[in-house]
Amino acid sequence: MANRRSIMLDGYNLALEKGTGVATYARNLSFECKELGYNTEILYGSRASPSADKLMREIAFFDPHAGKPHPVLQAVRWLRESAVAPLGLQAHKVPITGKVVTRSFESRMPYFDQIWNVPDLFHKSYRNFRTYKTMLRVSSITKPDIMHWTYPLPIRIPGVKNIYTLHDLVPLKLPYTTLDNKKFYMRMIRRVLKNADHIVTVSECSKRDIIELFDYPEDKITNTYQSVDIPKKYLDKPEDVVKREVEGAFGLEYKGYFLYFGAVEPKKNIGRLIESYLASDVKEPLVVLGKPAWKSEEELRFLSESTNRYLEQIENFTFQRDRVRRFDYAPFPLLVSLIRGAKAVVFPSLYEGFGLPVLESMLCGTPVISSDQSSIPEIAGDAALLVDPYDTRAIAEAIRTVSTNGELRAELSAKGRAQAALYSRERYRSAIKGMYDKVAGAPA
Repeated sequence: MANRRSIMLDGYNLALEKGTGVATYARNLSFECKELGYNTEILYGSRASPSADKLMREIAFFDPHAGKPHPVLQAVRWLRESAVAPLGLQAHKVPITGKVVTRSFESRMPYFDQIWNVPDLFHKSYRNFRTYKTMLRVSSITKPDIMHWTYPLPIRIPGVKNIYTLHDLVPLKLPYTTLDNKKFYMRMIRRVLKNADHIVTVSECSKRDIIELFDYPEDKITNTYQSVDIPKKYLDKPEDVVKREVEGAFGLEYKGYFLYFGAVEPKKNIGRLIESYLASDVKEPLVVLGKPAWKSEEELRFLSESTNRYLEQIENFTFQRDRVRRFDYAPFPLLVSLIRGAKAVVFPSLYEGFGLPVLESMLCGTPVISSDQSSIPEIAGDAALLVDPYDTRAIAEAIRTVSTNGELRAELSAKGRAQAALYSRERYRSAIKGMYDKVAGAPA
């Protein structure tokens, strides 16, 4: 084991209470590193303050408020760290001994051999970049062979290979769909690209965007795609159990509703989806599962009372409130049952770097209606019904067709399972290993 490769991943998205697609990406990557036999370490940036007491460091990691210092001490630390930020911030080991009960965190914890933490690292990195226009350095760690940042962060570890995953360039391709400061974002991406030893992305579409927008060398980018994986205990759950869960938890008829799941924000195209669904006049309700994010009030404008009163004045337009049902959140086991129980998943996103919900739905055998834009045609192949996401009439026609055509649903279900199987963990693992060997050389 003397030549065991060491990989460090960031915990930028892993610390979120409710996961994101990027959190899933980072967590899956950690388990593939384990399967490849790598020593796998995670660098977090939680608010937990360092402590000489090892047990206190473990407690504070799972409850950052437990180690929160007095405001005066916080201010002193902030001034000191701001002064030395250009020289780098110190990381501290977080001992995970099992003395703290952490089962509630199991579903979002990555695989790890060692955890490190720099208090508030990721926020500090943005402040540092705004102030100094430089990448923040992290020191006092056992240097890995590769530091793989799963998000384009303005941070680096000196003396090691720094790889950055750039999932997409949505803030630049569809600037009106995000709240990012575009000038800051572009400057930061340029700095990340300049400092990176290698860039990883998740589709040929995203790879082309990076090359075209930044004139970046193609040989410094690897598209590894992603894997799609749902535990068998959820995929193979008996159908009668799924029926009970869908009806009991959500009040829905098994195979009697259309489903969208994901964030409620502009690029997901929820506004047009709702408009299209209502115009389709199908009998099955539309379920929108996802927490409201930026500009969500515009996307959900058809569901507001004031908008309803306006719509009632439009000839031939009847709004039935119970036709669109919203849920903010479902635990993962129930989410899988909700996907399996849907007549179809409708995911007409304007832009996706990869589009994991499309493949997750296919893996469950649920027919998919999705977008013919960005990476989705590349990922979905001919296993989904693809439409122009800007054309509400086309979306409505697709919903109506899937609602009434049982043969098409059966065909999409079979093709979807076959398509999802192409994105196996084994294939993804091989791509990751090839990329790491390319950047750092094959382990001796």
